[in-house]
Amino acid sequence: MNLKESLEKKKFVVTSEIQAPMGDDNPEELVESLKKIRGRVDGVAISDVELEGVVGDSIQTCDLLNKNRFNAIYQTTTRDKNRFQLQKDLTQAHETGVENLLVFTEDYRISGDSLQESMFFHVDSGKLASVLEHMKRGETIDGHALEKKIEFVLGSGVETPWGKNVPKKGMEEMEQMVEVGTGYFLTTPIFDVDQFEKFMKQVNTFGVPVIAEVMILRTAGMGKFLNRHFKSGLVPDWAIQKLLKAPDKTKASIELFAETVNNLKNLCQGIHIITIGGEDKLAQYLNAAKLK
Repeated sequence: MNLKESLEKKKFVVTSEIQAPMGDDNPEELVESLKKIRGRVDGVAISDVELEGVVGDSIQTCDLLNKNRFNAIYQTTTRDKNRFQLQKDLTQAHETGVENLLVFTEDYRISGDSLQESMFFHVDSGKLASVLEHMKRGETIDGHALEKKIEFVLGSGVETPWGKNVPKKGMEEMEQMVEVGTGYFLTTPIFDVDQFEKFMKQVNTFGVPVIAEVMILRTAGMGKFLNRHFKSGLVPDWAIQKLLKAPDKTKASIELFAETVNNLKNLCQGIHIITIGGEDKLAQYLNAAKLK
């Protein structure tokens, strides 16, 4: 079952995310590392990444995933692309068979083994709406006919304010994305489920599915890094201490993941897993959380 079908049938959605191969990386090795979870996730997102001038080809990676029976999600940003560039990328993605689009601005993101930062949130809804509306009508933004009408299952990044009330601007931005046609919202990483529940009570009024991002935390050092460079207090101290004191770090990491996921199952419509380079170990985490 693909992402669209799972959302429509109100299943608990499971998606994950990988970084497009860069430089001498072998795309086939990436696909091989994902084969253990084929059929167990509703979609795999491929992020736009540029490090030291090297850019990963996320659209080509989407094509490769689709050919290997994965439901690819083209993940892109809106801030640094004008309407023509956005239209070009979305058209190219659709031509490779991509049906799912996940959009951010590019305020921050965390990816790769070394937790490089490249920020995300607050989508430029006006720019995106203009491009998508034209593509749905089967035309370019300058009025030329496309070969066919193009439409995506649209996901939009949204920041959860960690227990505080969602600011008025944040609610307005979510409302704008609903008007654009957002099929689901994807949150920032969730570690504190009680705080997330408060967020859900505020945004349930939109009637749009919410997918919670869950990051696999493998060491206490990763938790400290996130609190220092990403958001102070994001990873609760009790979680860091659990990993710090555990004789078996892998077991403790899996337990944290499973506990978080099981607590989220009654609050939202799915999870989006950030493995941070641990794609080959993802099956163990899915097993522990009893996900497919």
